[in-house]
Amino acid sequence: MSQRADASQCGGVVVEFESDDVREARAKKAMSIPGELDINSPYNLCNEFSVNLMLLLPNSCVHLQGSALIYLKGPKFLIYVSGALSMWGDRMWHFAISVFLIELYGRNLLLTAVFGLVVAGSVLLLGALIGDWVDRNPRNKVAHASLFIQNISVTVCSIVLMLVFSYKQKIEQIWDGWLTVVCYTVVIILADVANLASTALTIAIQRDWIVVITGYNRGHLAGMNATMRRIDQVTNILAPLAVGQVMTLASNVVGCGFILGWNLVSLIVEFFFLSRVYRIVPALSVKPPMAEVDQEFLPSIERRGSQGEGSFARPQSLTEGNCNSGVHLKEITNLPLCFRRFRWLVSTCKDGWRAYYRQPVFLAGMGLAFLYTTVLGFDCITTGYAYTQGISGSLLSLLMGVSAIAGLMGTVMFTRLRKTYGLVNTGIISSCIHLGCLLLCVCSVFAPGSPMDLSLLMPYITSNSSVELGFMASQRQKHTFPLTGGSNQPLLPDRSSIHWTNNTVLFDNVPSGTAPESYISIILLFLGVITARIGLWSFDLTVTQLLQENICESERGVVNGVQSSMNYLMDLLHFIMVISAPQPHHFGILVIISVLFITTGHTMYFLYAHKAKRKSQLNT
Repeated sequence: MSQRADASQCGGVVVEFESDDVREARAKKAMSIPGELDINSPYNLCNEFSVNLMLLLPNSCVHLQGSALIYLKGPKFLIYVSGALSMWGDRMWHFAISVFLIELYGRNLLLTAVFGLVVAGSVLLLGALIGDWVDRNPRNKVAHASLFIQNISVTVCSIVLMLVFSYKQKIEQIWDGWLTVVCYTVVIILADVANLASTALTIAIQRDWIVVITGYNRGHLAGMNATMRRIDQVTNILAPLAVGQVMTLASNVVGCGFILGWNLVSLIVEFFFLSRVYRIVPALSVKPPMAEVDQEFLPSIERRGSQGEGSFARPQSLTEGNCNSGVHLKEITNLPLCFRRFRWLVSTCKDGWRAYYRQPVFLAGMGLAFLYTTVLGFDCITTGYAYTQGISGSLLSLLMGVSAIAGLMGTVMFTRLRKTYGLVNTGIISSCIHLGCLLLCVCSVFAPGSPMDLSLLMPYITSNSSVELGFMASQRQKHTFPLTGGSNQPLLPDRSSIHWTNNTVLFDNVPSGTAPESYISIILLFLGVITARIGLWSFDLTVTQLLQENICESERGVVNGVQSSMNYLMDLLHFIMVISAPQPHHFGILVIISVLFITTGHTMYFLYAHKAKRKSQLNT
């Protein structure tokens, strides 16, 4: 009875388990038969076995069917299906919008680059405001509004794109071509709004709802996080492939129609599933007051065990009344309404960043953000470099599939390590695996076949040495192909915590060229990138759960919104790096800088782990 009360108080789904005495009594009753049986009689022994088998098999079948039906109607399965539909739609849209923008602008990357900068800049500036909005409103309203805005924005944007593709020549003749500019602007704004709504939905469901649904149970929370990440990995590969086939076999207009239909159907299904989850988990309807402290959950950090499998208490606020106490409308009567609103927006952003800095897991979150400043992944940068080294598109697709399998292995490793060594130690082990595998990428910079120009690292060498090194570099770059044509790879970060597993680029008119002198460098590079994903995804899940467990419930949204802003900021830095060093023989420098950023990020996590362990020892 106490277990049921505890689970109800935590807001989880209550499941009653039979005690051992009840289970044994039920088994004896099921195996008993009327009348006196002589245990020494073979006939009676056979008769007893037959009756027992007839009694037990139907009960087992009914039990299994009932359990499966309960699971299919339960909140976890509904969240998985809703998340899969949402992720599938996001992946298709992120892939297709970049292709559409390139096609609209004459196979030029300008619109795609502008779109990427607008999306990243908007999340960077508005991340705290989005999180504050998630915190201040009821959970069902946040989820429904985010879902509706996201899908309707994509639907309207698809309709505009279909009209532009169908009547492009006529549109270009109206207003001296300015109507085309208006259409491009509308498409980018609608796509940006859809991405902001998707960010809000991700924060609400994957950072808040899941914690409540699992009843604040560490084991169940880790399982749901890992499952959601596996769904994300699978959709990351299959969704762009599906919409790409539709666009290739039919047309861009049909592709827009396909995405439009998917979003309308997904909107209805997700709305129904999320509404049902909200109804069957009563705790979702209860949110703590924003400016008050839940005194009943104060002894939270001291009661937590780093390796415990039970429920963790809701985190207390760090100072009295700090849970979003500054993230509400301030009454400033001596200013006009517009200035009061603007000042409130600035104050909300400032207080959100302060709340992020005050969190005990601040260093862990910063460490995760630093991992975004890298070229070591299957994004447009690394795959484009691979093309210059003579790697075919089919081989890249195969390697991307292998990397997805490695990512799935990372999610499995996370659940095993967390159960055995605890959450904090899982992050340490994952960090070491990630850094160890990336050493192969560093070795690839200096391996045979690398186009790296060492003179770039030694600008003050003698002229004779520079001429000699320049000649050697030119000899090593004979197999480097120039990048011609356009790319249809999205420059837009997707909604996952670690987003650099996007789809391969497709360059037009890539010359075949001569075979490279050695494949050792490119083999080491992709071997390191693929194997590093095991530690990468395990580390990502570790930090995600640390944020879920340690952030006060009433500021869970704003802190995760700031975390999204940090992720986008560090991602922008990696694009700036590439713009500063765009040539293939510069890629080695980018690899070294990326490893330095990743090392810095893991060092931050090591500092957090050291503080957490020392605090745990002091408390014990």
